[in-house]
Order: sequence, then structure tokens, then C-alpha cells
Amino acid sequence: MNTLQLTLGPVLFYWSRDDILRFYSEAADWPLETIYLGEAVCSRRQQLRGQDWIALGKELAESGRQVVLSSLALIESESDLRRLRKLVENGELQLEANDLGAARLAQQQGRPFVAGHHLNIYNADTLALLQSLGARRWIPPVEMDRDTLAAVLQQVSNKGLDIETELFAWGRLPLALSARCFTARHYNLSKDDCQFRCLEHPDGLRLNTREQQAFLTINGIQTMSDGCHSLLPHLADIAAMGVRAVRISPQWQHTERVVAGYQQAIQALNSPLHTDIDLAPYADSRLVDGYWRGEAGIAAIGEAHHAHS
Repeated sequence: MNTLQLTLGPVLFYWSRDDILRFYSEAADWPLETIYLGEAVCSRRQQLRGQDWIALGKELAESGRQVVLSSLALIESESDLRRLRKLVENGELQLEANDLGAARLAQQQGRPFVAGHHLNIYNADTLALLQSLGARRWIPPVEMDRDTLAAVLQQVSNKGLDIETELFAWGRLPLALSARCFTARHYNLSKDDCQFRCLEHPDGLRLNTREQQAFLTINGIQTMSDGCHSLLPHLADIAAMGVRAVRISPQWQHTERVVAGYQQAIQALNSPLHTDIDLAPYADSRLVDGYWRGEAGIAAIGEAHHAHS
């Protein structure tokens, strides 16, 4: 059976500089193959700037980890492009392209890159194109179900494409981006005068329906799931499909415990001993896996069908 690697995605929330540096200082000792760094959501979040991320990445690389710089998923200005060019031209660290412009810049520099899930890749023809530009790994869209991914991987095999697959396996699902800032709107502020209110919500701002049912999470210009997506029960199937790595998305608390739990589960795949790992206490919302099973994404683990109102 393919041995799964464990990766740490970029921090999708807005944390202070001190909190970011403390988090990655601890993460350097976790059992991770790859660490992704950088601001992937909002260009106004500049507690760390491009050169800071690059310097931090080089420091983490010295701990033996592969380090990848994640690009913004929504490029809106020339200043955003300048920051992107600095990431691409850093000379040492690989790029996660979350925008086709980032993929193009990496190709022009002759640098291999990771095709992020924001590129919305749904078939092997698109993967073949991105591989021709320099993609060495891809992350499927977070809403892609198991059977669709299996079909794409079969197409990849039939075409003889040499590209690795990494799966978003833990965390609030990043669902959509907007030019508008929902957190600023919540506080009756404009986007350009948001007062950086996202700093007050290190795991995002939770949004309920009028019936007070948990629904979504607001993260600045990003809309996320309320539930914590977990593929922990499906790791054996994922490994058998040929997926190379599974990604843990950082959260404000207990990320280390989640990483340890996934590492234990991965090691148990090659062991005859049964290992029962419960990570629910380390998520601040209920665990969901509906998308993976072809159900509504909000469906909880073990829920056969989710009622639609």
C-alpha cells in the first residue's frame, strides 16, 4: 500500500506575527513532510510580508521539511502581482499556485509548482496542461467526491502523467472567495477600512441560519464551512487510490494533536493492530465528510443523508 505523507497547509486565518512565528516554531518538530507558508486569502493581511515568509520558509527548510510558498487565490491589483513575483523569484522555495497567473509566472521562471485546489481541476486533460507548465503535485477541489477523484486518477494513469495528488483532509473547508469582505461588513466597515477585525477571530467568524443552525464560517473575503472536514476514517481507501499526501489545515488550537492523530492513523495502515483514533475533541465544530461521500458537504461523519430545508 502507498505510504501517505502528511502536510501542513497555509494558515488561512489572520493571526498576529508573534502567533504565526510561534506556531511554525512548534510545527518544525511535527511529523510533517511538507509545510506550506504564506498569505493565501487576503492581500491586506500583512503581519508578515513576502520577504518574511521567504525567510521563515528557509529557516523551516533547515529542519528537514520541504517548504512551499502559497500564493494568493485572488489577485486584484498590481501590488498583488508584485508580491507574487517576489514569491516566484525567491530562487529556493517551491510555489503553490492558487491562481493561474501564479502558475504562468512559475512556468516563465522554469520553476516547478504545486497546483492548489483553487485552480478547480476536474479532469486529467487539465492536469496534463498544468503539468506541461511545471506542476508536480495537485490538490483536488475540496468538494470533489471520492468516486470522481478515483475516475480522474484513473485518467491520469491512462495518460501516463507523472503528477502527485495531495488531498485536503482536515479543517474548515475553504469554499469561495469574493472581492467583498464579509467580516468588515459584519462590523459595518468598508473593506479598505476593515480595521483588521479578522485578528479578533483566529478561527473565523461563525455564521448561523435564522433558525440558529451552524452553517458557514466567515473569514474576511473567504467563505468556509462551519463543520470541520475530516477524512480520517477514509485514509486506507485514500492510500489505496494512490493519493500521495493528506493535508492538515491549521487551526487556532490543537493542530499538533491533529497532526499526531493523523500520523498515528497513517502508521496503523501498515499494522495488523486496530487503532481507534478520535479527533473530535480537537475540533471546535462537528466533523463532516459529506463531500467525500457524494453527500451534502455539511453532512456529518456517519450521517447517511443530510436533510435539506
